[in-house]
Amino acid sequence: MKCPSLPYHWAVVGAGPAGIAAVGKLIDYGIPPQAIAWLDPEFKVGDFGTKWKQVSSNTKVKLFTKFYESCQAFQYTSVNENFNITHADPEDTCLLDLAAAPLRWITDKLKNEVQAIQEKVQHLKLIDKSWRLTLDNEEIYAKNVILATGAEPKSLSFPNLQEIPLETALDPDKLMHTCHHEDCIAIFGSSHSAIIIIKTLIEECSIKKIINFYLEPLRYAVYFDDWILFDDTGLKGKTAEWARKNIDHIPSEKLERMISNEENIRLTLPSCNKVIYATGFQKRLVPVDGMQTLEYNDNNGIIAPGLFGLGIAFPEAKRDRYGTLEYRVGLWKFMEYLNQVMPIWLKYGI
Repeated sequence: MKCPSLPYHWAVVGAGPAGIAAVGKLIDYGIPPQAIAWLDPEFKVGDFGTKWKQVSSNTKVKLFTKFYESCQAFQYTSVNENFNITHADPEDTCLLDLAAAPLRWITDKLKNEVQAIQEKVQHLKLIDKSWRLTLDNEEIYAKNVILATGAEPKSLSFPNLQEIPLETALDPDKLMHTCHHEDCIAIFGSSHSAIIIIKTLIEECSIKKIINFYLEPLRYAVYFDDWILFDDTGLKGKTAEWARKNIDHIPSEKLERMISNEENIRLTLPSCNKVIYATGFQKRLVPVDGMQTLEYNDNNGIIAPGLFGLGIAFPEAKRDRYGTLEYRVGLWKFMEYLNQVMPIWLKYGI
């Protein structure tokens, strides 16, 4: 057991997929496991493993497998459990719950190696060349900190409408129990999540009308030999197939789509009684002394010396070969990014 009066070499905040990847890569790069503090209130694979279990992925099964096998510290090649994802088509997508099951196994393995602390980080402050992490019930110190804190759904504000939380909307069973046959539901957004929700409402819920407010036309990922057009913003898999057929080709009579501008909202929104915001995510903030916002370098994840960001809250920015800027979100993308930036982080620490 490490002496609590001395700082850890590294602290990783968050135990979702990005946090799991960070802990694994630190060990692979030679950081002693007992010198790593891993902090999370639950250790249940974050929102990925709890809130979004019934969401269909836009990542192929083979990339999830590639993630599991990419760290020696994961010990995944020695697993004896028969995970359902191992029987899935590698070229197909799957429910996130299938992808989360091996991550739960990996989490338990890593927790036995590092100093796992099941508490929420309330505040960070740099003191005498170490970061002080204020937790629910104690304080610890670390020379370097990786924030893999995840993100929360963005929200708009139309107070006269009953909001259906995104977590409910993306769970078919919960959504069906929330809807009634006379409902007219407004959905803001045209992302992967928005289309999944529209599909559920049309196919499984008995409602009167869906009005989808969007800012941009639907995008579809296009696969080439060595790259993907609209890899991070385009629809993929079964969701893309459904949207092409049921939105672009022959739209459902229940669905009306319109540009989300002031006039359309003013004229049409009053006919709705419920609303779902599928407008993206914003980083889950941990207060850091002296920083009003956690700005980061989106090419290397650096927030400050010894403080780094990773995952959906701090994604890598990358331009495709035609100059389109996208933010890379996905398990294997987090791992690829770590492979690039971990050597930088190890030298840029305090």
